[in-house]
Amino acid sequence: KFGPVRCAYFGVTATIVAFIGVATAGSSAALYFWCGVSSLGGLAGPSVNSILSNQVSADSQGELQGIMASMYVANVMRLKLGSRINFFNKDGEWESEITFIQKDKVEVKFIKKIKQAINSSKIELAICLVKKTPMETILQKSTELGVSKIIPIVSERTEVKNLNYERARKIVIEATEQSNQLNPPEISEVKKLKDFLKDIDYSTKLLFADVNSQNVLKNDNIKKGEALSVLIGPEGDFSPAERESILKVPDVKSFSISKNILRSDTAVITAISLVNFVYFNS
Repeated sequence: KFGPVRCAYFGVTATIVAFIGVATAGSSAALYFWCGVSSLGGLAGPSVNSILSNQVSADSQGELQGIMASMYVANVMRLKLGSRINFFNKDGEWESEITFIQKDKVEVKFIKKIKQAINSSKIELAICLVKKTPMETILQKSTELGVSKIIPIVSERTEVKNLNYERARKIVIEATEQSNQLNPPEISEVKKLKDFLKDIDYSTKLLFADVNSQNVLKNDNIKKGEALSVLIGPEGDFSPAERESILKVPDVKSFSISKNILRSDTAVITAISLVNFVYFNS
């Protein structure tokens, strides 16, 4: 593992080298190459954020993130005194005006509420952890599709055992903003499959996206307003013993999402889209 410090150095170095390469590029091919190298500079920002976060106590995390957000508003977005900016939380969205701005501090005045909060979805996603890139796609796309909670699962065939929560929260917040929602999904602690099955609230219906199932998800499988948990396995699927345990859960519904074997990120998009369609048309 590189760690945040090495990633920060690597990102900054890549940016500097890329700038020099772009300035001296003698052909279009070389220019494209150095533009690709410059993208590695994107590692620096999150890594520095992680380093700073690790240096302060849990009680000071809010203040630190406030400073980072203020620096972004002042130095990246380059907003000025009097500029309008919107804020949102689970209660709604507000239009505000910047009344004070410095490099590390921004104060705003709330003007009016422009969007009322709506009831969040009752669909949660229980997903076995996968590698970084597909996991980030899963976090982003499941948020855009409106899940209310994401539960990372470790099963017998799960290769990845941990989740970068700071990065995960950033992804779901950005996806919430992008999809014009107000409530980012909750991200729970990583659970072993057996603990997830043991702790499941039986007022929540378990929908098992099972590669071995021939069942089609139908309207009468889901009640309007019912709490749902969609379970999707790892790249190598659940073991036979795990699948047997899942199918023993009371009122579980296994269903097929494709006749083909799908990657985990594709399976999530397909399964949640299908459940959304059935849920809102039931």
